[in-house]
Amino acid sequence: MRLSVLDQAPVTKGNNAVGALKKAEELAILTDELGYRRMWMAEHHGTDTFASSAPEVTAAHLAARTKQIHIGTGGTMMMHYSPLKLAEVFKTLSAFSPGRIDFGVGRAPGGDNDSIYALSEGRPPMVNNMYEKFDIALQLINDEVPDNRLYNKTIATPSHVVLPEAWLLGSSGNSAIQAGRMGVGYSFAQFFNGQLSESILEAYKKNFQPSAFMEKPEINVSYMVTTAETTEEAEFEAAPQDIWRLLFMKGKVGQVLTPEEARDYPLTEMDRMMIQDSRKIHLVGSAKEIAARLQQEQQQYGFDEAMICSIPHSQEKRLNVYRLLAQELL
Repeated sequence: MRLSVLDQAPVTKGNNAVGALKKAEELAILTDELGYRRMWMAEHHGTDTFASSAPEVTAAHLAARTKQIHIGTGGTMMMHYSPLKLAEVFKTLSAFSPGRIDFGVGRAPGGDNDSIYALSEGRPPMVNNMYEKFDIALQLINDEVPDNRLYNKTIATPSHVVLPEAWLLGSSGNSAIQAGRMGVGYSFAQFFNGQLSESILEAYKKNFQPSAFMEKPEINVSYMVTTAETTEEAEFEAAPQDIWRLLFMKGKVGQVLTPEEARDYPLTEMDRMMIQDSRKIHLVGSAKEIAARLQQEQQQYGFDEAMICSIPHSQEKRLNVYRLLAQELL
């Protein structure tokens, strides 16, 4: 099984945003050495929980600090940018790191309503043309002239670069058919809502048309994972993320607690039931247990790689998640 990394540059309690970005660099260097396929940075706005607000900038730095792992965005939130700017950014990244850049895009805002309007300078955001925007960006990256009259009188430079891999992100299956028709990879965010199904991935494969960006269908599935040498240790390290998601579902957003604070956090019986239900999108267990679960789901659903997002409070514990999974699966 191929393994990859999704990082949000989480700012856990007692830490800061600058440190979170430095930790992303450490994670990239380690997973490059371990043989992970790719590392993507997410895009989040208007929050002090995650420091990854400019994933394309972070990607440039990570690509310069690594040797073979693919580096990209998971994803760039298209609603905030023009297709021309998207093309220029990723062609520039590819010029510096040819054959190692992933152009991963999503249709979500990556932030709250205030952030959306601040990014659009007060203008109503355009949310109904995402697939068209992505298609135009792909044409510009491939040095083509789009039919769209706004973009057919200019070019995206630098030209004649090695094409990045292109990926469309989704969490409900709505993007699967479009990703197939466009001939790009499909990335399913299982850790969003746990709704992965065979029918979603089959729809992508059935509709896939080879393109300059991808010759055959490629699927990765993103999982939230907490693992350790023992199940008991994994449960201890997972509790802060469990409680963060519990509070998020109640409309309360804050920093991820320490494991000790999470252990002592008062929970009602209903809270415990909600946490247990959320475990369908948060895999917790020993490395062997998690590896077996991922292999079983790969066999069931037919995806190509598992993309791991992990947020233990300690950086060393987080790095160890990726070490342990590499020992079991790579």
